Amino acid sequence: MDWEQWQLSWDRQQEFYLPDREDRFRIMLDLVEAAVGPAPRVLDLACGTATISRRLFARFPDATSVAVDMDPTLLAIARGSFAGDDRITFVTADLAQPDWMDDLPPEPFDAVLTATALHWMQPDPLTRLYTDLAKLVRPGGIFLNADHTPDPETPLLNTLHESLQSAHADRARAQGAVDWDEWWSLVAAEPGLADEYARSRTIFANHTKGVTHPPSWHTTHLTDAGFLETAIAWKSVTDAIVVAIR
Repeated sequence: MDWEQWQLSWDRQQEFYLPDREDRFRIMLDLVEAAVGPAPRVLDLACGTATISRRLFARFPDATSVAVDMDPTLLAIARGSFAGDDRITFVTADLAQPDWMDDLPPEPFDAVLTATALHWMQPDPLTRLYTDLAKLVRPGGIFLNADHTPDPETPLLNTLHESLQSAHADRARAQGAVDWDEWWSLVAAEPGLADEYARSRTIFANHTKGVTHPPSWHTTHLTDAGFLETAIAWKSVTDAIVVAIR
């Protein structure tokens, strides 16, 4: 299996929706380095194909990562990509469940990083997750969440941003990029991922659609969870990087 090709195809599919995706990763890692130094112990939360860990190790070779997700297909790609790399440990867990931390190692983390994932969650489990993270991040450590954060109070700007995104998607498609559904169709056609794909489809079929929130919702709930300070580190009209210091 060409795991690197699957990683690249995942990146292109995500960039179909997020033209500034790499800028967001750079800003996140800038903040990690400033907060906890160049050899952080990281929790890659809702890791998917471990996109964040790939950028983490490229920039900080002495970093370590615990990568958590529940999707069998994305974890298979991640595990295949990192085969033999002892800097990363994978854990299968559903973040919406209260016991999701049971298989994590006991040591606290310098940083918890997540991107384009937590909007899949309902408000109550996400609020509980933030409380859990406050227990997992060491004092002085950092949490970063780059995600969709549209503000219902700015409908005209949201519509304008959708137009910009649509124009970007048209350009990306003209260059051969595929969207979310098309990417999963490619997975379905890969015999080597047949079992994982079937289990992923079952998860999706039973999943309740998540709820997006404006950045202020996240900063408020992170403060309530026990983080000392929270802020917006980067923002577009409908996306943001929320940062919290423990």
